[in-house]
Amino acid sequence: MHPYLPHTDEDIQQMLKSIGVETIEELFHDIPEEIRLKEELKVLKRKSEFETRKDLKNMSNQNINLDGATCFLGAGAYDHYIPSTIAPIVSRSEFFTAYTPYQPEISQGTLQVIFEYQSMICELTGMDVSNASLYDGATATAEAAFMACGQTRRNKVIMSSTVHPMVRDVVKTYLDYKDIELVVIDETEGKTDVEKVLDSIDKTVATVIIQSPNFYGKLEDVEKIAEKLHENKGLLIMNVDPISLGIYKSPGACGADIVVGEGQSLGNPLNFGGPYLGFIACKQKFMRKLPGRIVGQTEDVNGKRAFVLTLQAREQHIRREKATSNITSNQALCALMATIYLATMGKEGLKEVASNCIKKAHYMAERLQGIEGVDVQMNQPFFKEFVISIDSDKTIKAINKQLLEKGFIGGYDLGKTSPLYENKMLLCVTEKRTRAEIDQFVKELEGIL
Repeated sequence: MHPYLPHTDEDIQQMLKSIGVETIEELFHDIPEEIRLKEELKVLKRKSEFETRKDLKNMSNQNINLDGATCFLGAGAYDHYIPSTIAPIVSRSEFFTAYTPYQPEISQGTLQVIFEYQSMICELTGMDVSNASLYDGATATAEAAFMACGQTRRNKVIMSSTVHPMVRDVVKTYLDYKDIELVVIDETEGKTDVEKVLDSIDKTVATVIIQSPNFYGKLEDVEKIAEKLHENKGLLIMNVDPISLGIYKSPGACGADIVVGEGQSLGNPLNFGGPYLGFIACKQKFMRKLPGRIVGQTEDVNGKRAFVLTLQAREQHIRREKATSNITSNQALCALMATIYLATMGKEGLKEVASNCIKKAHYMAERLQGIEGVDVQMNQPFFKEFVISIDSDKTIKAINKQLLEKGFIGGYDLGKTSPLYENKMLLCVTEKRTRAEIDQFVKELEGIL
């Protein structure tokens, strides 16, 4: 197909005639006159495909990319290794759509992919049921809050302030329009104040949302919270980094009832912040509250293995005002990449990735601790991210600018999230970072300070 097929004047007149109007303006008569554009659009003159490609290439070359810089930035989007198996498989024409067909049982391949994805997410999280993915980790967390409120018939949600601030904002936005009370519990030294959470739990609380590893990379203590929630018939929602589950106890084993998270780190590139995929899984007894669709396994009339859409609480099939979720399409292509990633890595591969993240992050933290003016928060267990305080007359922004000139993408400026974190930086070390890169970063930072 030609990349762009313009309509001729004759084409436009034929289309207008066939729908019974004289002019294009008639199509927009519902739009108030005063807000209509009365002049020609100020667009550039037309260009050839060759010229357009050249312009876009020049624009993209102005971006800093991971081929030209070494990344120590995380905070929700991670530079993990992507196996070469993913690109050729995901590019197959039968997969290259984000949409599940409306006659799904015909698309056995697509359904099998979703079934495999669900199975792997359940195995990772220690849950019984997973859906086919959501828009991203933030919306997955908000949907989980809806689930918990619907299941318990309560309208109060408690969330730790150590949940990623952008996730908190999304959850707050969702809950504001559902008349659900949101209580945010302050942190203590970068971790959830468990005692405050325990004191806040009673029979009016639908759920507590905890992220572990949390926004600051630290592991949270959730067992006591789960125990008290269950005593009061509430549900625990855990937001997790799926890579960390290669080595840590599953959320299911920690007492979680619903598990959510961002799946970008499972074989998806950074993509300038999206598209990503949110995963959500739960215990079987909450299955009917799970948003989106679930693919099940069965047999056809000939006794052959087959896949079907088993549950699909999708709002297209019911009146919008009756919908329990905002989800319509899932992120099928991103979920496919996650599926291929998990199948390629296997249990041992994922464990090795997680193990390397921990070892390299702790190696870097110990190296940085030796720099005068740098203090590393190492008083709590952490996974692949950690916070450093910098005693300098330079701001974190200025330090990152100088690091970039040396070829390094520095850490996240935590001062943007809270005045309590001025002059603090959140650094991330994935399995991709080499010892030489870490040593060079430490040397450059020391030189800048």
